[in-house]
Amino acid sequence: MAILIQERAIDRQFAAFICRESGGTSNDLFRLLVSLASRAVGEGNSCLALAECAGQTLSLDGKEIAVPVVDALEALLRTMPTVGWPGQQRPLVLDVCNRLYLYRYWRYEQELARNILHKASSLNEGIDEAILQEGLERLFPGCEGEKSDRQKEAASMALHKQFSVISGGPGTGKTSTVVRILALLLEQNDGRRQKIAMTTPTGKAAARLKASVNDMRPTLACSEEIKAAIPDSVVTIQRLLGALSGSSRFRHSSKNPLPFDTVIVDEASMIALPLMTALVGALKPSARLILLGDKDQLASVEAGAVLGDICSAGEEGSEASLLSGSLIKLEKNYRFQGESGIGEISRAVNAGFDRDALALLKGERLNGIAWQDLPSREELRGLLKEKVLEGYQRYLAAESASVALERFGGFRVLCALRDGPYGVSGLNSTVETILARGCLIDPQSSVYRGRPILVTVNDYAMRLFNGDTGLLFPDPDRGGALMAFFPAPDGGMRSIMPERLPQHETAFAMTIHKSQGSEFKRVVMVLPPADSDVLTRELIYTGITRAKESVEIWAGEDVFCRAVRKKTARHSGLRDALFISNSRS
Repeated sequence: MAILIQERAIDRQFAAFICRESGGTSNDLFRLLVSLASRAVGEGNSCLALAECAGQTLSLDGKEIAVPVVDALEALLRTMPTVGWPGQQRPLVLDVCNRLYLYRYWRYEQELARNILHKASSLNEGIDEAILQEGLERLFPGCEGEKSDRQKEAASMALHKQFSVISGGPGTGKTSTVVRILALLLEQNDGRRQKIAMTTPTGKAAARLKASVNDMRPTLACSEEIKAAIPDSVVTIQRLLGALSGSSRFRHSSKNPLPFDTVIVDEASMIALPLMTALVGALKPSARLILLGDKDQLASVEAGAVLGDICSAGEEGSEASLLSGSLIKLEKNYRFQGESGIGEISRAVNAGFDRDALALLKGERLNGIAWQDLPSREELRGLLKEKVLEGYQRYLAAESASVALERFGGFRVLCALRDGPYGVSGLNSTVETILARGCLIDPQSSVYRGRPILVTVNDYAMRLFNGDTGLLFPDPDRGGALMAFFPAPDGGMRSIMPERLPQHETAFAMTIHKSQGSEFKRVVMVLPPADSDVLTRELIYTGITRAKESVEIWAGEDVFCRAVRKKTARHSGLRDALFISNSRS
């Protein structure tokens, strides 16, 4: 039976263009391969692995096409003038592993691998070892002999290396480690002259990192002068690079490098291949780069799984990679200890132990986790009512926008899908109905008091970015008129007239993808009744680890277990490029 290929308009147009540029060929198989290569990027891959489609019968535009074995596909592609070897400037690149790239994405991988390995092989000069060792002992007391606590080792690595990755799940101390790294940097002889930037992929992740730095600052075992010098400005990567309106390019690049000596990047798992390439390429040759992230979370929505590829290439014990000395995984968990169910269930999911995870959720041994069999559409609103009223009434009762925003972070409904009764659209409508019947909101229109809004596009003029979350709330400075309030970079609030907002949506419920970079005290995670391509182990793990105190999963047993067993596989050549580049150096 033929597999139906859902072709996007952009895939169809790109394939038609390449066929015209290939001498006007009408070869259906070639057109199919080009369309699949374009489609692969849209699905988050940086290339098309020919082995994935070889030997299958695919249906495209009503035509059934029998795809031959890989050798035959390679032979066909090599006859086309638009397909080149790596290094040739052709629209498509076919590498030695039979991965078919759009040229731009092949170049991204090669450029990123080259720049990362150059930094990984470079040490920072001028480190005063005596000052560093004294600082490590003072800022990381009681770490000796604790195999699972590797924060001190990570800090030492970050100061010595021009490139370092600190990986670990929620609660393993990534942020507290980096704040201590900042103190260690400033304590060096030239530390006060260091220009340091902290950046994240989204505005909400930036706000979280800024708050964490400010919370930790008073607790550090260092002088008041050093505490005062620790920077707390955190900006998005797009803003750091200087995004140019109406263009995919940035003000800063290798020709106009960023002016910073150290750049710290949080939530690195969310960064797509093109953006990471732009960031690393814009660093000064001598700049230090520190990546923080959880490699087991969902990869970026766009193409690439950069952090996962870097961590895979730098796994300990891998002598073939220069990255092996630039990666440390933090394992000791400080947030989920003892009888915390979130920590135990996240480990079971991450390991792919579906039945163990289900047993934990249905058992009563652990705190903070619960299971609810997925209700029917008719039962959904009734069962959600108590959770929604309990979760949202406190923020709606707040007297100011700042208090309301703080309280709004206490609860969230997370979904796997966007559409349908169990997706974002359906659940937002259900929540609005519950709150309206409880006389907590009055959704006569899209502009009502307490409406949570999630920005879905980047608007550089308004300084609002995809993923930013705000609330519509009365503004006492404008006679009680409803304004959209967002956290400001300085820790305060900024207000925007609702009619000036960029594209946005209601955010009582949000997708797990959109929740990355956020934390909520309590989470209800709702999965759809049927399996879907997006239901994977990484999605479930990411949803669970958004919760700080409790998570409740509403799902069918089979759907949940299949998702936990299904690991995301993104096709990329970055990991190989990191090894190949190393072997040539």
